[in-house]
Amino acid sequence: MAKQAKRVTFSPTSPKSIISSISSFTSLSPSPLNKTYSQSMVEETVESTETIIKKWDPNTNTIFLFSHSRKEAKEFIRCVRDLRRAMQYLVSQNSQSPKLVLAHSLMHIGMSRLGKEFFQILSSNRDQLDPESVSGDSSISSNSEFEDVIQSDDDELEKAGESISEVEKASSLVMSDLKIIAETMISCGYGKECIKSYKMIRKSIVDEGLHLLGIQKCKISLFNRTDWIMLEPMIKNWIKAAKIGVTTLFKGEKLLCDHVFSSSTTLRDSCFYEIANEAGLNLFSLPELVAYKEKKPHPERIFKLMDLYAAISDLRPEIEQIFNFDSVADVKTLALSSLKKLKNSIHMCLKEFESTIQKDSSKALTPGGGIHKLTQTTMSFISSLSEYSRVLSEILAENPLKINTRLVESYFTAPILEDEHVNHHSTSVYLAWLILVFLCKLDIKSESYKDVSLSYLFLVNNIQFVVDTVRSTHLRNLLGDDWLTKHEAKLRSYTTNYENAAWANVFSSIPAKNNTTLSPDQAKTHFKRFHVAFEEAYMRQSSCVIHDVKLRDELKVSIARKLVPEYKEFYEKYFPMVREERNIEMLVRFKPDNLENYLSDIFHGTSELSDSSSSLCIPLGCG
Repeated sequence: MAKQAKRVTFSPTSPKSIISSISSFTSLSPSPLNKTYSQSMVEETVESTETIIKKWDPNTNTIFLFSHSRKEAKEFIRCVRDLRRAMQYLVSQNSQSPKLVLAHSLMHIGMSRLGKEFFQILSSNRDQLDPESVSGDSSISSNSEFEDVIQSDDDELEKAGESISEVEKASSLVMSDLKIIAETMISCGYGKECIKSYKMIRKSIVDEGLHLLGIQKCKISLFNRTDWIMLEPMIKNWIKAAKIGVTTLFKGEKLLCDHVFSSSTTLRDSCFYEIANEAGLNLFSLPELVAYKEKKPHPERIFKLMDLYAAISDLRPEIEQIFNFDSVADVKTLALSSLKKLKNSIHMCLKEFESTIQKDSSKALTPGGGIHKLTQTTMSFISSLSEYSRVLSEILAENPLKINTRLVESYFTAPILEDEHVNHHSTSVYLAWLILVFLCKLDIKSESYKDVSLSYLFLVNNIQFVVDTVRSTHLRNLLGDDWLTKHEAKLRSYTTNYENAAWANVFSSIPAKNNTTLSPDQAKTHFKRFHVAFEEAYMRQSSCVIHDVKLRDELKVSIARKLVPEYKEFYEKYFPMVREERNIEMLVRFKPDNLENYLSDIFHGTSELSDSSSSLCIPLGCG
């Protein structure tokens, strides 16, 4: 809890000073009573207020008026206001009247009492004036139960609305008391004394609130030495704290300040400045420092930067509303400056990420044509970017990154390229461009394989990973189903190219069906060619890997359907011719059924040629 605020005392004000205040007030707000009051009525008013005001002299009566009797509090306010109007008349008509000296003395007693009441209400009702209660209290009204205290002597105290909770009732009553006291003291020339205690107590509450939220003043020298690993939890906490700080703490204080000091714009603004300006600058110092720290772009940090940007951007309307006048404009300026600097840092990170893809020159090949590490990291990054489509749209709308739109359009046509007015259009086009840049890099990397079939298998694995990532993340909403359709077609094309490159020798070793009947020697030659070609292809493809289970099974089935029926027909027709040959087991090593079992074992990254107990259920299409 915050330390107990120091009690505010009210020093005597000279008659000359109070007369000056009243004269000033009168000159600004001429009272119709100046024309209607008679000298005797004024003197009678001063005398009638003396009893009530002196009764509550804080030097002789230590009971707090507003907590003792709200009815007497209402009467006391009426007396002070009557006294003020009487003094206005005396200042304008008879400034030498002895009654003016008495009135001044009574006014000082009245202001001293109201000042102590104001301080006591503020300090003892912290729970009822909690910023969360104030910011969420829809019952706040510009009217108070004392509003018509002059006009009607028989008014009953207004009852709080039955639709609000007990806490809200208490909050409304306390705010009503503070408002009427502040208005009365300001109208009597004691605004500075009133506001002094208000600033002291409410500033301690705001400072304590920020401290409890974990917000402290950042020292630039210490911050610059802070490692990014330590900054990440600080940023996470700041985002939560900022939302509470703006929507509850500062908003509640602004509502309370506006309500209590609604009669004086100057005092209201000055008061809120003293309470909230320093705290607001402390709150928004961290995003500014984070953006400044990121002069050298690190793409992996972009997401924390976008989290900060999104948090401030979401709060921007309330920031502009709360800090909407000149004295606290520095807070708004700092928040908006942080947005701009974060935007620049994010922009640089995006450029650096694209540059990193284009400049990647690693020569390491993925064993078996598997998924490259660059594919995993790149698609993870891009899919995470897609979750920030609103932030990216704002950034790219102001500072579009240079992309080859023609190349994007030639690569695929999607709805995102046809309508520039759809939501997040710029984000969709940019993410499509990033993926295209990466796919071009994949093409270059595939050329490093000496085996053409392995190059195609590498592209199959990695493009399958890209397609799966798009399909299973928010990227699908941004790129559209047309993008998926076209890239799935490209994937099928690479799969066909792989089959042709990897199994062409095996397919061609089986004689065409329209050939004339082969002689035994010719049949033996074809058996030998098939066995050599199949064994070589099997050994190579067994060391290959396909990570996607569905794609792996589909490719096995496709190869088997093209190979097994043709070989079975050849085997059943010519095996009887060579059955009696010596070392027939070495000549005819594969039976059709065994062939199916061998094919079921490929694409798992192993290369041993052995019998397999597993088999695919492949319709061979022959009897």
